[in-house]
This record gives sequence, C-alpha cells and structure tokens, in this order.
Amino acid sequence: MGKFGREIAGPNVDRIIEKLNKAFADEWLAYYQYWVGAKIVKGRMHPNVEEELEEHAKEELEHAEELAKLIVQLGGKPLLSPDEWFKEANCKYNKPDNPDTKAILKQNIEGEQCAIKVYKELLEYLGKEGDHVSAHEIIDILEDEVEHEEDLENLLEDIEGE
Repeated sequence: MGKFGREIAGPNVDRIIEKLNKAFADEWLAYYQYWVGAKIVKGRMHPNVEEELEEHAKEELEHAEELAKLIVQLGGKPLLSPDEWFKEANCKYNKPDNPDTKAILKQNIEGEQCAIKVYKELLEYLGKEGDHVSAHEIIDILEDEVEHEEDLENLLEDIEGE
C-alpha cells in the first residue's frame, strides 16, 4: 500500500496494525493446533478428522500470510517470534492433550468460535475507521472461519451420531 493508501486507512493506522498483529498471532497458533492435532488424532472417523484438520491448518497458515502482507502494506511489522504470538493472541492455544477425535474437534470448534468473534470485532473496528481495504481482507478470512466452524461441527455430529 502506498502512502495515500496508508492514509485512507485512517488516523489510527498504528492501532489497526496492532489489532491485525493480534489476529496474526491467533492464526499461527491455530495453524499449529490444527497441524499437531492432525498428527495425533485417534478414534472414530480419525482419517476424516485428520484430513479436515490438515486442510484447516493450511488455510490458517494462508490467513497468517494474508495478515502479514496487510500489516506490511500498512507500514507495520508482523510479530516476529512465537513468544510474541502467545503474549499477543486474542484466542488461547488449546494444547491437544486428549487425542480423541471428539476432544480434538471440540477444542478446534472453540478456537473457531473465538476467531469468528475476533474477526467480527475487527471488521466493526475497521468499518468505524473507514479502512475498507483491510476490511475486505478480513471479510474473506471471516468467511473461512465460519466455514471451518461448520465443517468441524458437522464432523462432530457424524461421530456422535454413530
């Protein structure tokens, strides 16, 4: 984003960058939670759950990439270390202590619900600031998070219905 593009983000662009960095931290932690969950998951329908978790991990990593680009375009710098991710994240990292498919799915549903809340609030903030360019990117990510929640809930229903 050029100088004028950065200016249309509004006078609080540094606050926008801060909020985007918090979401960036969430995405890295979500990526790892999905990735490691896919490696350890066991139980009913575990091949289906593993496949879904791997797909979601890939998409969370894409979200982190999109947010990093946006942060840089706005003149900021993405958080540089995992320590910062844990400190700044909106959503907590749920260590998958229990590898059972139902437990893993419930943890990740909780994570998606947190992400949906974060992106809804971020979208509202960007709207108030008049940063429609960043808002457009956040809408795309929010749509994915809503879809992720639905995918996981459907899998959980399938498992519980067996």
